[in-house]
Amino acid sequence: MSEVPAESNGFQVRHVGLLLESLARLTGRRPVAAPPGSVEAARAVWQAPFALVSHGVEPDPVFNYGNLTALRLFEMDWQQFTCLPSRLSAEAPNQEERARLLQRVSQAGYIDDYAGIRISSTGHRFRIENAVVWSLTDPAGQYAGQAAMFERWSDIATGE
Repeated sequence: MSEVPAESNGFQVRHVGLLLESLARLTGRRPVAAPPGSVEAARAVWQAPFALVSHGVEPDPVFNYGNLTALRLFEMDWQQFTCLPSRLSAEAPNQEERARLLQRVSQAGYIDDYAGIRISSTGHRFRIENAVVWSLTDPAGQYAGQAAMFERWSDIATGE
């Protein structure tokens, strides 16, 4: 996905619909009031105060979406973010922690208590808390990647 979400492309309505529908199906959560699959929902997600990101199904998954809050946190523009392998946004977790995370998401389809350190393009470190991480499936039930949403983060250096 190379086009920045904008009025002209419906704020990437199709992809955001996939994110929201997968989240609602797995967790019952609806982070925006507008119906999934609508331009209003896609615009609300793009401009939301929470961060929402997703990556695809490549062998080394690359981000394919990040809303404005996520782009600000990671200090990147759309083009930079959507070329970034998702593993490079985080400090390398130890193998045990990574295995537990993947196992939990595989078993339940999602987790809603993920916490971890992330790193912006300038090296700024911040901790995310209570993140929801979920598997994306298209309408045919085909695996389409993973997404994460979080509304709590704090600066590592100052604790703010």
